[in-house]
Amino acid sequence: METIITHSGQFPSTRLRRPRLQDWSRRLVREHLLTPADLIWPVFVREGDGKPEAVETLPGVFRHSIADLAREAKQAYDLGIPAIAIFPRIDQADKDEDGTTARNPDNLVCRAVRAVRDAVPEIGIITDVALDPFTTHGHDGVIRDGMVANDETVAILTEQALVQAQAGASIIAPSDMMDGRIGAIRKMLDAHGHDNVLIMSYAAKYASAFYGPFRDAVGAGKTAGNVGKDTYQMDPANSDEAMREIELDIQEGADFVMVKPGMPYLDIIQRASQRFNVPVFAYQVSGEYAMIEAAAAAGGLDRDRIIAEALMSFRRAGCRGILTYHAKEMAQRLND
Repeated sequence: METIITHSGQFPSTRLRRPRLQDWSRRLVREHLLTPADLIWPVFVREGDGKPEAVETLPGVFRHSIADLAREAKQAYDLGIPAIAIFPRIDQADKDEDGTTARNPDNLVCRAVRAVRDAVPEIGIITDVALDPFTTHGHDGVIRDGMVANDETVAILTEQALVQAQAGASIIAPSDMMDGRIGAIRKMLDAHGHDNVLIMSYAAKYASAFYGPFRDAVGAGKTAGNVGKDTYQMDPANSDEAMREIELDIQEGADFVMVKPGMPYLDIIQRASQRFNVPVFAYQVSGEYAMIEAAAAAGGLDRDRIIAEALMSFRRAGCRGILTYHAKEMAQRLND
């Protein structure tokens, strides 16, 4: 290190602490910023009326009626959150082996989309394309001969995506991880005049244990026989494979790509953001949220600071946007 000699001895000529000494200088040289516009709020919708239902494994997260969801969406928009992502809790009576209700243009998701679109025309509405909330077995696709059938599932997913677009969805977000579904959905949307509807592909979705509380929230925790989700979601040991998945989805027409989970896969986010010229998003999933809340409740960390620090880590890694259950709370804090 270059040094200078003074009457007091040797000192470094470069002092990286200097810009850190004052609040104004720290703000002046800050490399990344977090704003409400960087946040997407995942929300759960259920059938019926009444008060929001608490999700036991996600403190502070609720399943909302459609009317309540529309009001929550208006609040989110007023806080500067550009989009919400809707996930349904489907009644057991509306589930079957093939997730037939997913293709019904009057299903819970489509009715919720229409209600939010009427209440808040300007907000972005993201809808999940996958069969797990709609199937009795909880898989993202149909089961044939003891396996998740890729091509038959893709055909169903394209119909699911179409009814969501017709209801008013802004962004179709396939989270199923079937091969070829982005191209098939893009073709279906374009053929029916929905060429301006965006696709956010869950391009690198890992077979993760961090999804547990989410599956509780949507009631999709079961699996069919010995078929595991690791037969279609990615192996947590692989990173080069994620680049192949992302590249294929971009070639098939994805406008945005997503990495899921978030913080355990910051290396994947960074690689993708540096390699591909498309916006990369991340989902701070239910398990990540639950761990922060549990540690804070136990008094083990400063809750407000850890939430902000965790979200900033996504921006630093290269995320354009972050799906987080802390979105509404964080937007309020940023506005204040």
